Amino acid sequence: MRVLNIHGVDDVRLDPYERPAAGAKDVVIRMKSVGICGSDLTYIKHGGINRAPDGVTALGHEGAGEVMFVGSEVDGVSIGQPVIVNPMNTPSYVGSGGPEGAFTEELLVRGAKINDSLLPIPEGISYDVAAMCEPLAVALHGVNRAEAKAGDRIVIFGCGPIGLGMVLWAVDRGCRDVIALDLAEERQDRARALGALTINPAHEDVAARIKDIHGREMVFGREKAGTDAYIDAAGAPSILSDVVALAKTHARHVITAAYMKPIALPAGPMLTTEMTITTAVGYPTEMPEVIAAMPRLKDKIAALISHRLPFDRVIEGLAIAATPGSAKVMINFDAVTA
Repeated sequence: MRVLNIHGVDDVRLDPYERPAAGAKDVVIRMKSVGICGSDLTYIKHGGINRAPDGVTALGHEGAGEVMFVGSEVDGVSIGQPVIVNPMNTPSYVGSGGPEGAFTEELLVRGAKINDSLLPIPEGISYDVAAMCEPLAVALHGVNRAEAKAGDRIVIFGCGPIGLGMVLWAVDRGCRDVIALDLAEERQDRARALGALTINPAHEDVAARIKDIHGREMVFGREKAGTDAYIDAAGAPSILSDVVALAKTHARHVITAAYMKPIALPAGPMLTTEMTITTAVGYPTEMPEVIAAMPRLKDKIAALISHRLPFDRVIEGLAIAATPGSAKVMINFDAVTA
């Protein structure tokens, strides 16, 4: 077997691998589909996460597969069962600093629990769509943190896989005039296909376009946009100040992008609007909700996958995932696809 490991800064390799023996509380999953996440690319850029100087970081946390071994003390799981891995609920936090990563043929899930670290895949849902559960749960948590409801006007910065997932959930929830911003035309096309209006910051006056779409309101003599909530899934340093300048009274802003350097907070203008700025990370409760929606939204979810490659080409997949024209890059472990 093989596993995808980070050995250092920008040094990622597909290494030979011997899976550790599974214990009475463990489950082994024969992986079928694993998505490449932006976090994987960030870990590679920074040389790993929780990596010892002479060690490695195993990658992969967006996975689905078929159970091939069940420990004697594990209840509710059967051999052959299709499951999704919830890495946040695994003791070793699969793919984010622990000894296991999902980019391997056989994944050891320590201390496995059904409806916790392992979630059953609904009938009729492909492994590719099932593996989208993790990023879609991240996206849903961001929309939930924005307190988005039917009728709200929403702006989403960034149309990568997480931003597109946010568009999907906002539109599905009944938000109106959902606006998505991105520099890549391919990603804008995907956002429009999901029901969003799009803005390209390189070619358009962002503030003027948002106000044209969402309307204008006066707050203490200043013109503001009628937007109810903003979500930052892009990570551009100017977004915070741009949102503060646009925000109306009690507007909400959620930061989901990872910032590695401090950014300025223009606190003064916030005083007159009483706007709220908060953050979102992970998916504390959202995975079951995503799975419940999969039968209804499976075609839209599948459309978020831009590339499918076999495990042998996972290094190539990482390069593709770093390009602005990609959406979700999925790695498959059975049939060779393109």
